[in-house]
Amino acid sequence: MGTEIKLKGDKVIAQIPSIKDKALRINLNENIYGTFAEIGAGQETVRHFFRSGGSSGTIAKAMSAYDKDFSDAVYGTEGDGRYVTENRLKKMLTFEGELIEERLSREKHPNKLFFSYANTVATIDFAKQFKGHGWVGIRYQIEPDEAYNEIILHIRFKETDARLQQETLGILGVNLIYGAFYKYNDPKRLLRYLYDHLDKDQLEIDTINFSGPRFADVDNRLMSLQLVKNGMTDAVMFNPEGKNVLPAAILYKKNLLAFRGSFRPVTNVNVDMYRKSLRMFLEENKVEKENTLVVFEITLSNLRSDGEIDERDFMDRAELLCSLGQTVMISNFQEYYKVVEYFSNYTKARMGLAMGVNNLVDIFDEKYYRHLSGGILEAFGKLFYRDMKVFLYPMLGEDGEIITSENLKVHPRMKELYKFFKFNGKVVDIVDYNPDILNVFSREVLKMISNGTPGWEPMLPSGVAEIIKEHHLFGYHPQKTLEQN
Repeated sequence: MGTEIKLKGDKVIAQIPSIKDKALRINLNENIYGTFAEIGAGQETVRHFFRSGGSSGTIAKAMSAYDKDFSDAVYGTEGDGRYVTENRLKKMLTFEGELIEERLSREKHPNKLFFSYANTVATIDFAKQFKGHGWVGIRYQIEPDEAYNEIILHIRFKETDARLQQETLGILGVNLIYGAFYKYNDPKRLLRYLYDHLDKDQLEIDTINFSGPRFADVDNRLMSLQLVKNGMTDAVMFNPEGKNVLPAAILYKKNLLAFRGSFRPVTNVNVDMYRKSLRMFLEENKVEKENTLVVFEITLSNLRSDGEIDERDFMDRAELLCSLGQTVMISNFQEYYKVVEYFSNYTKARMGLAMGVNNLVDIFDEKYYRHLSGGILEAFGKLFYRDMKVFLYPMLGEDGEIITSENLKVHPRMKELYKFFKFNGKVVDIVDYNPDILNVFSREVLKMISNGTPGWEPMLPSGVAEIIKEHHLFGYHPQKTLEQN
């Protein structure tokens, strides 16, 4: 009696705890104790803890300082006058965390694990023009005398109703708190569990950062990669220091020049294309150097090896690009027009794409646009948005001829369309290229490095070979080189 029946052919179904069960488990732990500070979307997270029962053992304080003057009096003023920022969230987490330490004696509560949860959010506006976004985070302990850990993330709402957005935020908050305490040993799983009882079309997470003793070995760039890989966002970015950055913050109102490639590794061709196209871009009307950002983009498909993403290989490329002082974007965009469309969400300034001839020829291949109702014309309407230009780097043909925008071959049906963009100055040649390096290809260099074949160093920019050797990137092993010699 009471034995669970299992039938032949049954599949194992993962049991996801309900939001109530998650909140209740935390409430019933007599040691977990902390504060909730929620601004901009009600007190939706703490509501779940109140309703699940036993909340007095978990909630020291719950507050929402909606009035800006009240908020400033509690957390201090912001230099830019904005309230939905990472800096504001960090102030909230730190202030509330220090307050609980100050007011509750460790002698009286030797086993308490203190935490502060906070969010600062702007939900959809009345005109339904801006869907809203926010910063959400938790600062917490796993051991009473241990330093604090932090998980901070940025979200974008996709729903078009403020009430639904509030409910979504509440569920996310419970998932974050539960994951922080019970899944901290596996950050990748913790990340996936943030979407328990949520759907990707409700919420986008486009930035996340882990810090503290429990996450000492976590590389936040790898966590960013997981966001794209899991379909939680379309693109993530990190700066030359290797830190995750909010795309909206660094793309906003910037002139943008983007390079797409495998960068496996970065070669002299990549650097020559970068330098020459940047110089041409800066000569464009309305393009000021101080308001221009160069973005090196690697697509998810470029990271896949045999169908799987090689994380070590990803980190090798990231290290190399960051060491060259570049801003890196990892995206899920197969087609170029989607990159431009993405950038257009954040800036109306000038945009440029630097690419080789073979990439441009691919753009004029209709097969990539069959899923669009407007076909290739719809895609090109988005690609050549406003003042967008393609800066074209030449290619060495099989017969030794240098191929440029003047003599490249596209499908006969696309010839007139190509001429239209060429005639209107949307495709311009990089003319002062270095002809001596046109025979350098990343895939050949990579093969030489991994096989230990000598002679690859001169094909790379100054200092790159040394970095590859020092850190043993891209399968480099000095023993292989010795054997080859």
